[in-house]
Amino acid sequence: MAKRVTKSSGNVFADIGVQNPDEALVKAKLARLIARTIEAKEMTQSEAADLLGIDQPKVSNLARGKLAGFSIDRLFRFLTLLGSDIEIVVKDSTKQNQPGHMRVAVA
Repeated sequence: MAKRVTKSSGNVFADIGVQNPDEALVKAKLARLIARTIEAKEMTQSEAADLLGIDQPKVSNLARGKLAGFSIDRLFRFLTLLGSDIEIVVKDSTKQNQPGHMRVAVA
């Protein structure tokens, strides 16, 4: 029996039917970058929590991808506190008569 394979849209959150999939993907990428930055700086979760102004369990939630309660703006603020510069570029969508989308590119 042959298995049916469905090609991904490129956004796992859209593929599984999450509401606001572009936002969910952006938040996941930002959280992963935060966790990697904390690890690269060899900080404990408690040290990171002090720097970010949150408690250690929230740092743990970020590291595990539990992002309820974290807005994109808040994640941006965490990245700047960790020493990252953020640049936002807004441009016209290449697809006419369709909504645009959000994405994160890490330099």
